[in-house]
Amino acid sequence: MIRDHYIDIHSITDDKNVLKIFKIIREYGGVARFVGGAVRNALAGQKVTNLDLSTDLSPDELAEACEDAGIQTIPIGLKLDTLGVIIGHKLLIISSLNENLCINGHNNIEFTDNWEKDASKRDLTINAVYADDEGNVFDYYNGIDDLEKGIIRFIGDPQQKIREDYIRIFRFFRFYSLFGKKNIDKKSLMACKNNIDGLKNIPIETIRDEFFKILLTPNAAKTLKIMFENNILNIFSFASPHLKELHKLILLEQKHNFNPEVVRRLFVLFQPNKNLAKHIAAKLKLTNKQKEKLTLLTQNTYNFKNLSQNLIQKKALYCHGKDFCLNCLIIEEAFKKDCNPLLENLISSVRKIKIPVFPINGKDIISMGVGNNAHIGLILQKLEKIWINSNFSMTYHQLLKEAQKLKQLIKNL
Repeated sequence: MIRDHYIDIHSITDDKNVLKIFKIIREYGGVARFVGGAVRNALAGQKVTNLDLSTDLSPDELAEACEDAGIQTIPIGLKLDTLGVIIGHKLLIISSLNENLCINGHNNIEFTDNWEKDASKRDLTINAVYADDEGNVFDYYNGIDDLEKGIIRFIGDPQQKIREDYIRIFRFFRFYSLFGKKNIDKKSLMACKNNIDGLKNIPIETIRDEFFKILLTPNAAKTLKIMFENNILNIFSFASPHLKELHKLILLEQKHNFNPEVVRRLFVLFQPNKNLAKHIAAKLKLTNKQKEKLTLLTQNTYNFKNLSQNLIQKKALYCHGKDFCLNCLIIEEAFKKDCNPLLENLISSVRKIKIPVFPINGKDIISMGVGNNAHIGLILQKLEKIWINSNFSMTYHQLLKEAQKLKQLIKNL
């Protein structure tokens, strides 16, 4: 259960200000430990992105300890067992040990100094491992062995854990996608299937965020296949998933140094037309930017043949940007059975090319004596089109001459 000096604390953080909080709590008579993702990722040799801490001090005691040390604290929303501690320009989220469960957002807080009871409230064994500032690790539910073996399972009764918070269904699959090495735990999978209806009471934004986290994992295709086969994703009802293409896309992203991007993967997974893209955007409550990107991909006319032509490539880059053109290239390749030998060169070309800059702005038109905003906008719009059609060759002075002609035409309307 306790493994002395098992982990190098610097694999979690080397921030002296963060580690200072351990001393502050210890001098007040309490104990502090890292918990959850910070410890899990460090043990797995992965990057630690979030620092969550727990303490056996109550929030009031923690606030008093910090006040004595001249450290500012702030309450964290409605979480009565949690306090924010501002130290070294960082906000640390520190939770106090408590015995009672949080069931679908309803809290009945009773603080304790029992670390094992606190661990029992967590969802998965790999998320219930603690570490102090000396690298001692406290593992109450065999989380270290499970992490090493790639076994993802709930603590205690999976049915009960899920019914405490139904979004744990998606969290289970997310962590399986990230850390699973063996066949999925049958008992946990059955509990997920049996409690699908509980997801109806979870806000779609919460489900979407967890779904996207799964979609962005390296093993997304494998995990989503299990979820679709077991009707976990029936709540979406979009279309038949294209898991082979998604898997190929992920391999292409890794090969050609693309950062995982949720809209790109979403598009390949469902391959929507314009109407389906709108439906997906509405159902998942995508941001306007995400909706625009997804819809634009459905209208893509830039294939390998087009983008291999320098002029079309330049126009596409100017009108839609590098990200869009790169997405077009890698998505088309994901849909193909055979590999295109030109892909690497095209990607390199798009990444290196300099996008033309339109040389005229609103001040230039105003200096010609045009004061009407609508007229200024119209002249700029027409000028830009003329410039693009000239293959970006027209100079600043040539465009100003065209602007004078447009000014006269508008004046005569």
